[in-house]
Amino acid sequence: MTIPYLDAADLIALNLSQTEVVDAIEATIRGAEAGRVWAAPKATIIPGDSRYMMAALAAMDGPSHLAVKMVVLNPENSARGLPQINGLVTMLDSVTGRPLAILDGNWITAVRTAGLSATAARHMARPDAAVAGFVGCGVQAISHLDAFAEMFPLRDVVYFGRGQANKDKFAAHATALGLTATACDTATEVVAGSDLLVTTVTHTGGADPFLDAADMPPGAFAAVVDLAAPWHRNSFGVLDRVAVDDLVQERAMEAKLCDPDHIHGDLSGLVLGTTVGRASEADRTAFVFRGHALGDLALSSLCLTRYLDEK
Repeated sequence: MTIPYLDAADLIALNLSQTEVVDAIEATIRGAEAGRVWAAPKATIIPGDSRYMMAALAAMDGPSHLAVKMVVLNPENSARGLPQINGLVTMLDSVTGRPLAILDGNWITAVRTAGLSATAARHMARPDAAVAGFVGCGVQAISHLDAFAEMFPLRDVVYFGRGQANKDKFAAHATALGLTATACDTATEVVAGSDLLVTTVTHTGGADPFLDAADMPPGAFAAVVDLAAPWHRNSFGVLDRVAVDDLVQERAMEAKLCDPDHIHGDLSGLVLGTTVGRASEADRTAFVFRGHALGDLALSSLCLTRYLDEK
């Protein structure tokens, strides 16, 4: 038996739309509510240096898929000429345990993460959002830009980052999408000038926070992709709505993303309609998240199903 390995090129060739990704995530969340999908809290190892190790497990029936994603984040990989995040997704049949496929974890992580943000934005952002802001200009910034450009009538992009090569690549990508890209001198300028804000500052094991939610303009939505590492976490209390990806997972984690009193609900609540994502045009909202195993399962299952259909 040969177990197929789908690398990034194979996964890109599936030509999944952002709408398909978001719909798959929402269908998986509804399946969990109906008792047909299950997920375990994320397991993490933080050795105390700059590394962050993580494993996520989720399964569904119909199709019978189980996905385990394992990744290691290490900022020092850049000096080695490697991506900072590397990993794999292993898929099994959730009934028989038979191995089904191995997927490139880097692509799954990038697209899944943007898909989770896009799912939250569907419920929390203003539909007329025209300016997208990015603090951090790496892989996650590009995947989020692709997602939001498909979902919203974007006109302009503002950005702030550390590495010139990443900033140049990000600006070129935005321009290729027909958007006006403007570099900012400070991260605060980006926060204050964005309808949709994405922060993807790499987890570095102790860098001082420098972002304040109080700087977000009325009506803005923030996708906080980076474990809130660059944020003054108490500042989330000024926002009208804050959601996390999974309340059960968040309660199980020792290091909290933010003060639990500032959290209004989670992604499942947004999708199922039990959490209000936005009550007025002026509401300032944020989705602060770690990455949910249901998102990995939803995207991995979508990819494997499409791949098998096209064989």
